[in-house]
Amino acid sequence: YHCGATSQPCQATLTYDTLRFGEFEDFPETSEPVWILGKEFNALTEKEEILSDVTSRLWFTYRKNFQPIGGTGPTSDTGWGCMLRCGQMILGEALVCRHLGRDWRWVRGQKQKEEYISILNAFIDKKDSYYSIHQIAQMGVGEGKSIGQWYGPNTVAQVLKKLAMFDSWSRLVVHVAMDNTVVIEEIKRLCMPWLDFGGACAEPEGAGELNGCLEGACALAEEETALWKPLVLLIPLRLGLSDINEAYIETLKQCFMLPQSLGVIGGKPNSAHYFIGYVGEELIYLDPHTTQPAVEPYEDGQVPDETYHCQHPPCRMHICELDPSIAAGFFCKTEDEFDDWCMRIRRVSLYGRGLPMFELVDSQPSHMVSVDVLNLTPDFSDSDRLERFFDSEDEEFEILSL
Repeated sequence: YHCGATSQPCQATLTYDTLRFGEFEDFPETSEPVWILGKEFNALTEKEEILSDVTSRLWFTYRKNFQPIGGTGPTSDTGWGCMLRCGQMILGEALVCRHLGRDWRWVRGQKQKEEYISILNAFIDKKDSYYSIHQIAQMGVGEGKSIGQWYGPNTVAQVLKKLAMFDSWSRLVVHVAMDNTVVIEEIKRLCMPWLDFGGACAEPEGAGELNGCLEGACALAEEETALWKPLVLLIPLRLGLSDINEAYIETLKQCFMLPQSLGVIGGKPNSAHYFIGYVGEELIYLDPHTTQPAVEPYEDGQVPDETYHCQHPPCRMHICELDPSIAAGFFCKTEDEFDDWCMRIRRVSLYGRGLPMFELVDSQPSHMVSVDVLNLTPDFSDSDRLERFFDSEDEEFEILSL
């Protein structure tokens, strides 16, 4: 009983009560390592720790009875919002790492930290929350998606990139790496905009001015982010035509082993999940296909938060069932963390089993500078893919290998 996912577009919907009392398959008794977002666990001796870690992730599901989107639009996202909710979950994990740290744990009923309340408030189903369903749905109109239309992983990545620019509290750089290529120089320019691309200060002779400028930035945020804007790297990928190419399976598993991992958004065809790890040949995921009532913060600003944490054993599915269209996410709070990520990715592509899922290059290859001649969307549905074949502006994928 895997959280009711079906191959039909988002038809499976459970209520919170059936979730709470449903017979969820317990975590497997296995000696194989369990990897969750860069951390390794032993299923035989650390079951409580595994469940605590999973429960601490922010779980965003369908909601009902929220303010109409756009004033007159839908008041529930049941049936169409699952990928938008997965986008919220992967970005929510980035905000938790940014403000609370990867080792932070949620405990039911415990007094909430201010940073945690601020993170939750960024996702509350209201039009003025930074990353609310309202904001994502309305920003998606600019990506060619009408409100209430199903998103693929690339669309939600592009929308999150735009929304993050308005979040002056977190000051994230959300970078969506296209063409299966991560360009190191491009990312360093984005995360350290005061440096020229050679890595030197923009005005070497004006070092005093530069320091003054950085001190000003420190007044706005912690010192470390004055030197490097925390990076959320989202990489939309297509790992096969209709099914995942088995040559990518080992490399995909490696993604969950990296300490910078934010997991993967994707799913079964037209049914999106947020994948946070794996055990053996099974992916571990959080499922948004549960409709819960919209939440109103209390007058004192605290948020009733129990429904934002999945308090049953996580869902699992065989890795071969994964739709080949995914987006992998990584978070690098400092330049050192990004350099470490680059080193690990190079190591995986050199020594790892399986095909590399993307290319890591130092600087922009000349072919990427030209205007794209042909764009394809990596969304799931074939009809949608064909419809968007000639009019897509910025959604594309390459078939990596057949």
